[in-house]
Amino acid sequence: SPDSKWLLATYNGTAGWCIGDIALLRADGKGEPVNLTQSGYTDSSPRWVMDGRAMIFRSDRAGYRAHGSWGAEWDEYVMFFDAAAYDEFRLSKEDLALLEASDDSKKSKRDSTRQEVKELHFDLANLETRTMRLTPTSTRLGDAIMDSKGTRLYYVAPYNGGMALWMRDFKEERTEMKLKNISAGLMRPDKELKYCFFTGNGGTIQRLELATSAIKEVPFETFASHRTQEEQACLYEHIWRQTKEKLYDPDMNGAPWDSLYTVYKKFLPHIDNGYDFSILASELLGELNVSHTGCIYRPSGSALPTAELGALFDETYQGAGIRLAETLPGGPLDTHPDIKAGSIITAIDGKAIGAKEDYLPLLAGKAGVLTRLTIKGRKEDILMRPISASAQDDLLYRRWVRRNTALVDSLSGGKLAYVHIEAMNGESFHRLYSTLLSDKNRQREAVIVDTRHNGGGWLHNDVCELLSGKRTVRYMPRGQHIGDDPYNRWVKPSCMLICEDNYSNAHGTPWLYRELGIGRLVGAPVPGTMTAVWWETMLDGQTVFGIPQVGCMGMDGKYGENQTLTPDITVYNSPEQQLSGDDQQLHRAVEEMMKK
Repeated sequence: SPDSKWLLATYNGTAGWCIGDIALLRADGKGEPVNLTQSGYTDSSPRWVMDGRAMIFRSDRAGYRAHGSWGAEWDEYVMFFDAAAYDEFRLSKEDLALLEASDDSKKSKRDSTRQEVKELHFDLANLETRTMRLTPTSTRLGDAIMDSKGTRLYYVAPYNGGMALWMRDFKEERTEMKLKNISAGLMRPDKELKYCFFTGNGGTIQRLELATSAIKEVPFETFASHRTQEEQACLYEHIWRQTKEKLYDPDMNGAPWDSLYTVYKKFLPHIDNGYDFSILASELLGELNVSHTGCIYRPSGSALPTAELGALFDETYQGAGIRLAETLPGGPLDTHPDIKAGSIITAIDGKAIGAKEDYLPLLAGKAGVLTRLTIKGRKEDILMRPISASAQDDLLYRRWVRRNTALVDSLSGGKLAYVHIEAMNGESFHRLYSTLLSDKNRQREAVIVDTRHNGGGWLHNDVCELLSGKRTVRYMPRGQHIGDDPYNRWVKPSCMLICEDNYSNAHGTPWLYRELGIGRLVGAPVPGTMTAVWWETMLDGQTVFGIPQVGCMGMDGKYGENQTLTPDITVYNSPEQQLSGDDQQLHRAVEEMMKK
C-alpha cells in the first residue's frame, strides 16, 4: 500500500482452490486476512489505486463461462475503501474540475506527486455497494492500470487475433485503442505513477505516460555471456528444491530426496547440452514414482515441419511413386473425387519419386502452400494444399470415431449411441454435448461413453453431471411429448470404456463416474494418475519440468495417485486386435448395454 502497512493478495480461503478471492493483510504479518471480495467467482490481480483508497482487480463474475472445463471471460473492477473515494470517482468531468479548483480540494487532492503519505483507514462495511465494473465488455483480459486520479483505465485486451493496449476514459465515457500487437504480460508503473512500462511488438519496451496517454519506445541494448554448465547446475538445484517444497506428498512418496540430490549431481560435469540435461533431470524426478513429472527440452529451431497429404498409403507397393490406400474424408484430396485408392502419385512439385524413395522431404514446409501433384495416368497435374501433421491426426481421429459409431450401430441394431471424449477440455466437451444430445441420439436407448486414449485435462465434474440426469418432468401440450427435464443432461443408461492409455483426468473422470454410481466401467485397468500438475518453464526458456503439486484424495483418505482403477468388466485388446481393428472392448460394451 502507499503507506507501506498493508498488502493485497489473492486468497483461497476455505477450500477455495478454484474460487479465488482477494484479501487485505497487514504488512507486519499480524492479524488475520480480511476477505474483501467474497464473490464465489474467481477474483485476482489486485492493484492499489487512488492513493490506496481503492483497488482495481480482475473478475470473471460477468463474463461468458466455458461450457465445459475451466475458462471464462474477464472484466476489470474497482472497489472503494471509503465513501469519499467512491463519490469522487463518480463525479462528472465538470464537477471534478470544480472540485479540483476549490481551495479545500487542493489541500486534500489525491496527487501521487505529493511528499506526504497519510496512513490508510478502511471502511470495510458494505464493500459490495462500492464495487463497480470498469471494462465495457468482458473479454480475454490481460493486465490493467489506473491513473492517479482514477479518471482513466489502461488495459490489455484482444484485437484482431493479437493483444492491444486500450484506454477507457470514465469522464468522457469513451474507449480507445492505443497500441496494437503488444505482449499480454504485466504493466509496470513507476513509483510516482507517472509512467507505465510494458512489452510491445518484437520484445520492445514501451513507456506510457498515464496523464496524456502518450506512448514512446524505450531504446536499450544488453549483452550476456552463456556459461552452460553453471546454468545447468542452477537449473538442477532449482528443480530439486522446487520439487521438495511443492510435491503433493511432503514425504516425497518415500523417495530419499536429499540423498538423490547427490547421486545425480555427480553427472552434471559430464553434460554440455540441453537434451542430456533433460534426461538427467527426468531420471531424478522419476525416482519419485509419480505421474505428471519429468523434464523436457524444447529448443528453438528452424527445421521446416513436414506436411501431410490427408491420405493413407499402400506400404506393400514396390514401384515408383506412392500408391494411395485411402483418402481421408475432409482432407485436401477429398475435393478430387477421381483421386482415390489405387491412384499413384509420381511427383511432387515436379520432383519425381523413385521406387521405395522417401517422399517426405518433398513436403517440408508445405502445409497450407499450394502444391502440384503428378498422378500416374492423368494428363494434368492437380493443385492442392497439404495439411499439418496435427490436422491429419485430427482426420484420423474422426475416422476412428466414425468406425466405432458404425460398429455400435451395427451390433446394436441402432439402439445404442456412441460418443468418444478426445480430451478433458472445453472443445471435447462441446463435441460430447452436441453428439450425445443430438436428435439422433435422443432416440437411442442407452449410450457407450468412450474415454480410451484420453490424455486428461479437467472435465470430470462436467462429464459426470452431464451423464447423471434423472428425468423428473415430461412437457406435454395436448398429449404431445415435446421435451423433458432436465433437457440438458443424459437421462438414460450408460457405460464408460477405459483402457491402459487413459491418463490424468481420464483416470479421475471414470473414477468419479463409478463413485457416483452412474454406470459400469468396461475395458482395461487405468493407472492411478489423477493429480494436478504445475509445469514450469525455466530461465533458459527451453527447459520445462513438472511437479504434481495437488493430489486428488477420495473420501476414504487415499490419494488417487498410484491407485489403479480396475473396471467392472475387464477386457483387453491385444496388439494384434488393435492393428486389425477387432475392438473386443467395444464389442463387450455393446453386449453389456443391450442387457439394459
